Amino acid sequence: MCGIVGYIGSKEAYPILIKGLQRLEYRGYDSAGVAMLHQGSFNMYKCKGKVANLESLVAQNSSIGDMGIGHTRWATHGAPNDVNAHPHSSGDGNLVLIHNGIIENYATLKEALTAQGHTFTSDTDTEVLTHFIEDVYAKTGLSLFESVRLALAEVVGAYAIVLMDKRNPNQLICAKKSSPLVIGVGEHGEFFIASDATPIIEYTKNVVYLDDEEVALLDRNEGLKIVTIQNQIKVPYIQALEMKLEAIEKGGYDSFMLKEIHEQPRSIRDSIRGRLNLTLGAVRMSGVDEHEEKWTKASRILIVACGTSWHAGLVAEYLFEEFARIPVEVEYASEFRYRDPIIFPTDVVIAISQSGETADTLAAIELAKERGAFIFGVCNVVGSTISRATHSGAYTHAGPEIGVASTKAFTAQVSVLYLLALAVAEKRGTIAKDRLHRLMAELNSVPNKIEEVLQTNEQVKHIAEMYKGSRNALYLGRGYSFPVALEGALKLKEISYIHAEGYPAAEMKHGPIALIDEEMPVIVIATQGASYEKVVSNIQEVKARKGKIIAIVNTGDKTVRELADYTIEIPKTDDSLVPIVSVVPLQLLSYHIAVMRGCNVDQPRNLAKSVTVE
Repeated sequence: MCGIVGYIGSKEAYPILIKGLQRLEYRGYDSAGVAMLHQGSFNMYKCKGKVANLESLVAQNSSIGDMGIGHTRWATHGAPNDVNAHPHSSGDGNLVLIHNGIIENYATLKEALTAQGHTFTSDTDTEVLTHFIEDVYAKTGLSLFESVRLALAEVVGAYAIVLMDKRNPNQLICAKKSSPLVIGVGEHGEFFIASDATPIIEYTKNVVYLDDEEVALLDRNEGLKIVTIQNQIKVPYIQALEMKLEAIEKGGYDSFMLKEIHEQPRSIRDSIRGRLNLTLGAVRMSGVDEHEEKWTKASRILIVACGTSWHAGLVAEYLFEEFARIPVEVEYASEFRYRDPIIFPTDVVIAISQSGETADTLAAIELAKERGAFIFGVCNVVGSTISRATHSGAYTHAGPEIGVASTKAFTAQVSVLYLLALAVAEKRGTIAKDRLHRLMAELNSVPNKIEEVLQTNEQVKHIAEMYKGSRNALYLGRGYSFPVALEGALKLKEISYIHAEGYPAAEMKHGPIALIDEEMPVIVIATQGASYEKVVSNIQEVKARKGKIIAIVNTGDKTVRELADYTIEIPKTDDSLVPIVSVVPLQLLSYHIAVMRGCNVDQPRNLAKSVTVE
């Protein structure tokens, strides 16, 4: 959930490290630190707060060294303070280490080390791991690389680590399990390490993604060596990065979130391009074509995801059941493996994750694989752990999403899931050709419709001004719009810190209607579809209790306009595609309310972009 950077080469390390930490700020953190090695001594600085605080601290001291490591921490063990910030040192001061993840057996290790005379200055599991590696190194007489491998074999939990030894200025050691780590390969013995590719892209396009339980030695003179925890030698597989530097910069927008909201027409086009062939009237998804029998004979689809991806999965439930006529269950990945789920070999499990590194979703995948299900991944990051852990899958092609609150990830995920549902329905013969062609054309028109919706920005901003002081909000929707209500409420909670709840509109009178008064804004997705008249009735129920209605309606709607306090018009589209279009004004509403409340929309408090610990 936090960020790692590392560098070894001929350049000054600090500028690379600090820029890398800035690139990783979107992941969420509460403290930061760096360590550089110079002439046998560490220059190490760490502090609570933002990377800017760290910059101020380093500016007062020495930052020399051509190798170093940097870290942004999201607190798990111990409070967010200067002492608990990374890097952490070994007892003899020869080693410094940074770590993402959780060492689950750290208390046992700490007890044993304490009995041997080790003392600790922090409350972290990371310091314990550093001392443990030091202990193994001292006792075995093996190389540090071998000692790290042996130590990690005794570790229970998740980790991505980078280790530096003041006695060896030519090597960095890194390893990973259930937490992402990528190595950038430069020229003439130069290497870069990071949690994801964003800090690396400026310096090299050549990367190696470490697999779980792999340990890597980065040597200026001897190059890159990788072995597994079990001591199996691996040949490094170097890939070319497809990411572009401009994709991770704001490009003139005030925030990454606003930029990403406006990128949605492009990200949807990129996600459906090459898969939607209007000329032939066919949907082409390689993950369906290559595993046709798995899909056509599937007895059930299980969807596992968290947060916004879970909401995309709820939309997919409607899509697969309506189009492909396969029963679907949508599960919180974070709960999935803790309730001993019933999984059959005839099940298809769809795992959805923006980052492709979500720890809960990975755990759900592993359980489903053990029980013989076919696993299909939907994620945004090429080379991510989920993309490699699944049997097949589809990338969303949304491009890097830096804002913590997902926007373009949701619409890209739903677009890909829509194509997937159509492709499976076509294979199963459960959708008529004329309807298939009509829906394909509708999906193809969605990016243009979102461009129209983005023109309502100033109107949405005015509405935000009216409700920026609200303490609570309700979001209501029926059918395909119920997941949109959940997603709209989540966005408001995430970035403005206003309590908000999403409900199926019909459920309002089963409890939430008690909350309605003249202070309560109720945001309703009231587009003209199968449930339109029912939603109008729900609006009347709210108005009868003096609630304030903000309604998302189709262009030209008159009925709801007469009832609502404010309406935002969106182009009409098929019911099944409404979620992709109607969510956009809700994203804008949350964004403007958060900005007006003085919140950091890109880095909301307590949240991390990539949740790599359970």
